[in-house]
Amino acid sequence: QSTNTPHIVLHGASPSSTSSFEMLGVESVPASYQEVQPHWFFCRRADDDTSWLPFSREDSDKLENACYPGKHVVVAVDGERYDVHVKERKRYAVYWEQGPTEVRRCTWFYKGDKDTRFMPYPEDISKSLEEAYMIAVTLDEWKTKLELPNGETIILHNPKLIMQYQCIGLQEEGVPSPSWQTQPRTVKRGVNNISVEIPAGEPEKVDHLVFMVHGIGPACDLRFRSIIQCVNDFRSASMSLLASHYKHAQQDGQVGRVEFLPVNWHSALHGDATGVDENIQRITLPSISRLRHFTNDTLLDLFFYNSPTYCQTIVDTVASEINMLHTLFKQRHSEFNGAVSVVGHSLGSLILFDMLTNQRTGSEARGGPLILNCDTLQQTLTRLGLQQYLDTLQAENLDLESLALCQDGDLKDLGIPLGPRLKILNYAKKKLNSDHDGNQSSGFMQRSQFHRAQSVTSAVDYEYFDVGIGQVSIDYPQLAFHPQTFFAFGSPIGMFLTVRGLKHIDPNYTFPTCKSFYNIYHPYDPVAYRIEPMIVTEVDLEPMLIPHHKGRKRMHLELKDSLTRMSMDLKNNVLGSLRTAWQSFSRLPVAALPPVDEGDTSIERDLQEPEIKVGMLNGGRRIDYVLQEKPIESFNEYLFAIQSHLCYWESEDTALLLLKEIYDKLGIPIEQSQQ
Repeated sequence: QSTNTPHIVLHGASPSSTSSFEMLGVESVPASYQEVQPHWFFCRRADDDTSWLPFSREDSDKLENACYPGKHVVVAVDGERYDVHVKERKRYAVYWEQGPTEVRRCTWFYKGDKDTRFMPYPEDISKSLEEAYMIAVTLDEWKTKLELPNGETIILHNPKLIMQYQCIGLQEEGVPSPSWQTQPRTVKRGVNNISVEIPAGEPEKVDHLVFMVHGIGPACDLRFRSIIQCVNDFRSASMSLLASHYKHAQQDGQVGRVEFLPVNWHSALHGDATGVDENIQRITLPSISRLRHFTNDTLLDLFFYNSPTYCQTIVDTVASEINMLHTLFKQRHSEFNGAVSVVGHSLGSLILFDMLTNQRTGSEARGGPLILNCDTLQQTLTRLGLQQYLDTLQAENLDLESLALCQDGDLKDLGIPLGPRLKILNYAKKKLNSDHDGNQSSGFMQRSQFHRAQSVTSAVDYEYFDVGIGQVSIDYPQLAFHPQTFFAFGSPIGMFLTVRGLKHIDPNYTFPTCKSFYNIYHPYDPVAYRIEPMIVTEVDLEPMLIPHHKGRKRMHLELKDSLTRMSMDLKNNVLGSLRTAWQSFSRLPVAALPPVDEGDTSIERDLQEPEIKVGMLNGGRRIDYVLQEKPIESFNEYLFAIQSHLCYWESEDTALLLLKEIYDKLGIPIEQSQQ
């Protein structure tokens, strides 16, 4: 036989008996032998670690049914996020850049004493092992040896004991001596005989699509994992929560699943197209190189976003990636008719916030910057909300053309305040530029170059909209859909708006194409800021506490609240007793107490909080939602500060809040037992 082919040797069986058995047909195999059931695995390599993970049973069955010799078949697996080329035994990612991974049809597995999991044999060795096992079972002759091409030997002692040996020497009877070998490996037949968790299959029906945009740097958590890995964890958490909190709705077919897809913009910014890394490296000092490399790769993203040149690169990348993923998803899920939401973490939330404030609806969305095309001065001022200055401008014989030529000093001399002046100047700038770029429109599929040849870094200009939210003046691209909800994780939006000079957000302001907005943060997150105090300035609102996904508050928070209530009750009881004693001396007797409406008491009226509307960013509902800190985090909030900023990807409480918002809009509530 070939040196690369495993060689079967039957201990105590003559070659003639072996060859005569090989001539038997499949129908001649006795009933005591049952063919092993294969299961398909894929390989995952991380640093020096190589692991083999099983497909779900549904995906494994699809691959097995498509395993035809000589035919090139592509099978979609893992919620259609990957394609498996069955003939090549390769798995390819669909929605993100990732090298192909090996796929294997597995029937036999091995594990050493120091290994934590069973590893599958290559398919040719598994086939030879299965042949040897079939011969041993049928002839009831064990001590069968299978010599591997690498010099190791597998011995089938009996159906329950099969070992792999690294042979150093042989005894006379041809069995390896235990004193002359390393520790043998345990060999198992079939996936049902090894300890491996086979994942549950994902429902084919997709109810909602969510795009998740990362923050600064290439890594998204303390384990330096990519946005792809973190979104995979978030998706897995949501699947578990759907199975527990929407169990009956899922069984009835009302609930399918929510698809989460990562949006990566960091690689485009730091790639060869911009050349920014090379430029920064030339001016970086050689000392403390690791710290400087970390700074250049992460913290500088904040400065890049405030540069008009690189801000354009970032928003172009985010928009084109989202639109491309949305188109690809619709192609692969033609039956999908659900809504789409967006999630931004850290700087990613600010990118989405600025982008959503610049989305357009209706005919405005068909290209170019938003140009105010009005026939008369009166219509223009009415559109800007400045109709009270019509008489002032007409007294100076100003029309639209002359208004577009006005400078800030000209308007100031007319007694027009700063806010209206900024609106007029913004209109004038757009009016003058409309002939150059009013009709510019480029499709997202053709946007292959991110570095713009024309630099606009001569002056950083801020564009003030009617609601007073300012951003770097660039050409904001349009999304191919209207997001249902915008979720911000650990977001610095409030801080950036304040730094831009904004003190107050108009309560009537809402995103043009997105009607729901949630600002979710951890109490110890050093990057997160609130939004509601910028809208409601007259009332000090506490953020909404996100409940634990298993119900109730965490134990240490409940204990803290109980102690607080107890101290308040004691204080109120003492003061109440003194007040009652004093009133008994000074109060005149009364005939009867005033009537009280049924179901209403003065205590209820006193405790009832006035209804507060926190603006229209979330349709009048609350915006700020805070996670519950863990007990260990409350002991040292500084120690867990960085971890708190990166905790959202693994937070089941955050995932449940997203699912609740999504399915509440679909009219499917959380099951009563899980509320």
